[in-house]
Amino acid sequence: MKIIVTDEVAAEGLALLQQDPRVTMDVKLGLKKEELLAIIGEYEVIITRSGTTVDKALLDAGKRLKMVARAGVGIDNVDLDYASSKGVIVVNAPFGNTNSAAEHTMALLLAVCRNVTVANGSLKSGEWKRAPFTGVELKGKVAGVIGLGKVGGRVATRLKAFECEVLACDPYIAVKRGHDLGVKLVSHDEIYKNCDIITVHTPLTDETKGMIDARELAMMKDGVIVMNVARGGIIDEPSLLAALESGKVALAGVDVWSKEPPNTETLKALIGHPKVTVTPHLGANTHEAQINVAVDVSKEILNYLDEKPLENAVNIPRFDMALMDQMRPFLNLVNVMAEFDIQLLDSHPEKITFSYAGNIAHYDCSPLTVCGLAALLSRVVDQEVNMVNASLIAEQKGIVVEEAKSTSADAFSNLITLMVEGDGKRRTIAGTLFEGTPRIVRLRDYAMDFAPDEHMLLLNYVDRPGIIGKIGTLLGRHDINIGSMNLGRREKKGEAMVILSLDSAVSPEVLAEIKQATDASFIKAVHMPVAKCEKR
Repeated sequence: MKIIVTDEVAAEGLALLQQDPRVTMDVKLGLKKEELLAIIGEYEVIITRSGTTVDKALLDAGKRLKMVARAGVGIDNVDLDYASSKGVIVVNAPFGNTNSAAEHTMALLLAVCRNVTVANGSLKSGEWKRAPFTGVELKGKVAGVIGLGKVGGRVATRLKAFECEVLACDPYIAVKRGHDLGVKLVSHDEIYKNCDIITVHTPLTDETKGMIDARELAMMKDGVIVMNVARGGIIDEPSLLAALESGKVALAGVDVWSKEPPNTETLKALIGHPKVTVTPHLGANTHEAQINVAVDVSKEILNYLDEKPLENAVNIPRFDMALMDQMRPFLNLVNVMAEFDIQLLDSHPEKITFSYAGNIAHYDCSPLTVCGLAALLSRVVDQEVNMVNASLIAEQKGIVVEEAKSTSADAFSNLITLMVEGDGKRRTIAGTLFEGTPRIVRLRDYAMDFAPDEHMLLLNYVDRPGIIGKIGTLLGRHDINIGSMNLGRREKKGEAMVILSLDSAVSPEVLAEIKQATDASFIKAVHMPVAKCEKR
């Protein structure tokens, strides 16, 4: 795998990749956009920080790109939707710098409250002044934390250690999380109306961009302290500047900017305002954090090479990692079922339904659905399909994808059923795990029980004496050995279905011969490379 590193990334993290003989890595810093576009086609992975914009032009030029690895949390420099449409995995390092960001928030807040930066400048210039730098304490203040994730939770804990009363707002956090942290969960408006200090710790999304604007600032207490060590643009900067000028906001601490470097007149005025303490996006800028995020993205690249689940892929549905060991066999099962079922459908799929029954239905099954969908679509479209772009491709092709769940599974503790419909035809397959191994237990409405093999032959015919013998004789004549056989039928001398596992492939000529000899209503040779890989 060939990797390019385009931004400064800690060598300790990259060392994990350099030690792997499968990896060739080039570190090329400070490339101009046209220089990067000219060479990106050689690489399968690009490792970046915030200095490289991974946009449509770069993704189009990166013909071999499999992964964008962002050594940090924010991915606003990556066109995530377009990367997904191209099947390019985007990974980040959401936890490596959480402590650094939380500590920087507190450092900046304390600097704001105690006038550290201006007092430092005054004393260094030869002055001895104390009265102009009288500050405020944190003890007894009501602090509002917007976003109670990894960073926000750490900030809340530290604010409580300074004896603040902490209110928090996060619509995606369970009430228990607030209780565990000892903070009170309230609405956004309650934060704005009741807090002496407000700090934001959310990602920058369409939902959070400009989240704190003139309306929200007007609701705040007079003399409020406002902090942004998350992402530039969450707080509308012209509105913040106006609130500082009016005195509504007494003090502010800002580490991040809507444009970096911040070169607009509004940002220059905000930076130069005497009531604002600023830093140049240093939240994650500690030696420890840089090593952590580099190690994290390097591990994700190695996981990809080893075909292991990715923990921090932002555009792939993923399981709770605590459940991964028990869910991994089901990923294999749904992949096997999808590869088998799609070969039985001769027309373009119009609707695909994944049904989960039994204990598995208690969990989020969306990664299973996307995995199965990718396996299905890889057989019917010309482009590369993976878990990143499978849903997008299905939508583009007009294929309806549905998921159903039931905690009842009758004879099986877990059962996955896959139904593919197209051109008025329907193919149904159901499978489960026996001691961790995929077993097919139903085809159409026939009860079956077989383990998928690399070469298989499926027939439907009217049940009558001698048919199985004819099939065996014809296969033997062509030196094709039968490994196992599974027979299903509804009634005596009714329609029957037979599944044969074979040691080698069946040619179209042999298929035609068997069809004629048995008068089969349906015959299909199924090739399952995934089953061969499973047996190795």
